[in-house]
Amino acid sequence: MCNQQAIIEIYHVSFKYKGSAEGLLCDVSLSFKKGETVLLCGASGCGKTTILRLINGLIPHYYSGELEGDVIVGGRNIRETELFELAGSVGTVFQNPRSQFFSVDTDGEIVFGPENIGLSPKEIVKRKNMVVSEMKIEKLLNRSLFELSGGEKQKIACASVSALLPEIILLDEPSSNLDWNAISDLRDSVRRWKKEGKTIIISEHRLWYVKDLIDRVLYLSDGAVEKEWSGEEFQNLSEAEVAELKLRPVTIEEKFISAFTDEKGKITSGKSAKISGQPSDLKQRNSLSSENDIVLSEFCFSYDKRHSGRHLRKCMRKGGIGECDGLQLCIPELALPTGKVIGVIGRNGTGKSTFLRCVCGLEKRCPGKITIDGKTYSGKDRLKLTYMVMQDVNHQLFTDSVKAEVMLSMEKEDEKRCDEILDRLGLLPFKEKHPMALSGGQKQRVAIASAIAAGAKILLFDEPTSGLDYAHMKQVGDMLQNLAKTGSTILVSTHDPELLALCCDEVIHIKNGRVTG
Repeated sequence: MCNQQAIIEIYHVSFKYKGSAEGLLCDVSLSFKKGETVLLCGASGCGKTTILRLINGLIPHYYSGELEGDVIVGGRNIRETELFELAGSVGTVFQNPRSQFFSVDTDGEIVFGPENIGLSPKEIVKRKNMVVSEMKIEKLLNRSLFELSGGEKQKIACASVSALLPEIILLDEPSSNLDWNAISDLRDSVRRWKKEGKTIIISEHRLWYVKDLIDRVLYLSDGAVEKEWSGEEFQNLSEAEVAELKLRPVTIEEKFISAFTDEKGKITSGKSAKISGQPSDLKQRNSLSSENDIVLSEFCFSYDKRHSGRHLRKCMRKGGIGECDGLQLCIPELALPTGKVIGVIGRNGTGKSTFLRCVCGLEKRCPGKITIDGKTYSGKDRLKLTYMVMQDVNHQLFTDSVKAEVMLSMEKEDEKRCDEILDRLGLLPFKEKHPMALSGGQKQRVAIASAIAAGAKILLFDEPTSGLDYAHMKQVGDMLQNLAKTGSTILVSTHDPELLALCCDEVIHIKNGRVTG
């Protein structure tokens, strides 16, 4: 029964999460060879993450449910192996690196794993120095994890896994919140692990950055492996064949990146929103904005609590960033067209999420004002105009059912409209389920459904296609376009060039807290 070449063996496994009426995996049998790099792909909720949880032991030791069959990892049955016993041989990089951090600083996080498996101080320091040198992350040492960008957090997560020197590395949607430069760094890490002979299993929707690294591809559907290809066979699939499988294209993202970016990674195609980026340009305000535009003004912000709103405005008039240390956002004026989908682009950590949080009023110390139809809204009044879907939707799911979550956003409850919204997003079958029992992509769609139900004049989306497969990303793009047609103005922060092409009418580029032309 034992495959001598396999480091991971899954025998006739079926699994149903506790509280779920239907099984997620159905009689799955797989094996993974030592040193092999394998891609798991398929629609959201098809079972990719569940397979990874079986391999790292989170099922059954953390996620409870009905498990049939056996999973053998490195010769050990996961049913009989405690999580801490697997820690030294299986490392996992999650979709959201924050969910796996145990420390508050970068140095502590890198050495956390080696410390917990009982290595000597000398060996811990040796491993830390080795990983830092290999990954070239010296600039990230002695930093607070809370101050890092998404790409920097992912680097620390990869470093903490590398420091354990595991034989097996699992990656669960590792690129979903990363910009293109950060994805390139992630690809370098995977390439280095592959060269070291690690067994690597990657669950992904974005396919372009791993296509030349994978030895084998497993396509999952409805909890079973439906198709299998070698890496070369997968690369040779036509665009039509990939589209039929409802996967993101294998090559099209690279085409978009080439088309949308210059040599510095700045998006160059598409129209730009009208901006007044310098204090001297404020006199052009009337010529910059049309009568129907939404005008944002005095949007400046610093995470340094010593900076009052008055101080922030003064810094902004001086020129902002560079003139005032710690000013993360400096936008004197920005005119947005009504009824349009506007892409907000830029590198990780450049201020996109901060901008959205300030617009919707989550950052109370931001003195920004929004003018619509001659009326100006500031402070708490901005909350009445806006609704934001956060990058980590777990922070905004409150109720015990999908239906209740959507109804909560409505000014007046309307079950028929709720069902229509859920149906358009493919969520109607999950209407009575608890939101936290859904997959990451399904949770994302629940949050989007709530935003649609809110009917705000300005809708803000921070990475709304994070963790979504191509079919659902297209659904979201269509929904954003339809929302714009009803008169709402949509701001969508994204690293997905496909989404920009699908639905965005205009783009604004944020660099170091400023909107550039």
